Amino acid sequence: MPSKRRLRWAVLPLGAATAVLLAGCTPSQLHGFLPGFEESGKPATNHTDMVAGLWVNSWIVLLVVGVITWGLMLWAMVMYRRRKGQTGLPVQLRYNMPIEIFYTIVPLILVVGFFAFTARDQTILETQYDDPDVSISAIGKQWAWDFAYNGDEEDDSDTVWSMGVQAQPDAAGNVDQDALPTLYLPVDKTVKIELSSRDVIHSFWIIDFLYKKDLYIGKDNEWSFTPTREGTYAGKCAELCGEYHSMMLFNVKVVSEDEYEAYLDTLRDKGQTGNIQEAYDRLDNLPGTGASSEGDE
Repeated sequence: MPSKRRLRWAVLPLGAATAVLLAGCTPSQLHGFLPGFEESGKPATNHTDMVAGLWVNSWIVLLVVGVITWGLMLWAMVMYRRRKGQTGLPVQLRYNMPIEIFYTIVPLILVVGFFAFTARDQTILETQYDDPDVSISAIGKQWAWDFAYNGDEEDDSDTVWSMGVQAQPDAAGNVDQDALPTLYLPVDKTVKIELSSRDVIHSFWIIDFLYKKDLYIGKDNEWSFTPTREGTYAGKCAELCGEYHSMMLFNVKVVSEDEYEAYLDTLRDKGQTGNIQEAYDRLDNLPGTGASSEGDE
């Protein structure tokens, strides 16, 4: 049996090589090639690192289990192969209690472990801010998005809103990104988004934020987080909702607090204030296109 010193000298080079290899990885590679990470290493939200960590660590555990399983299968095929001159079946082993306990307990530990870590992270993700800096309503409709800012259930006089239309691709299939519904968020501010649907089930998905939530008729959902990096992010509906589901796109712009307030002022200047549902009901809705508002982007 090799001594502890020999094992130590064998592990040290392996650990050093692993550290050097990981040091050369980009943030995207270190986070399992998931979206939401750039060269600066700063995540898109306060929850993005946690979601990526669960994903990457799960794959590491599964890869280790796979390597061990494949190794044992290969070892059994080599060690217990039929030799030259042998006939019939090899000696059959039955009722090996230690082995049976092992392959029962280990999968159970893995399942319980995955469940525990997933439940822990999901609890954090589903915890809603009681007093967020920004409250927003995101309303899905076939096939676009409406956004209302700073709404108050009892007094919506201070609410400002924007109504979007579905993406309109050109002959080459390219979409004008500037014409998409755009959700503005202030960086480093707590945000709570109330999600609702006007018609069928939709799913609100900001890709780089690594999270999505469904919108149901008669059951509103909520999502709380803090955007931590300025930039423009792509969003889409992630639930098949009809003929133009693929055109139900939107942008998310995470900006400074001053830029955020300036954007809200532009909506006020356009007269897009008050109850968004009443404003929506006043519009002439064209079938298959969703509501639009004059002068809105």
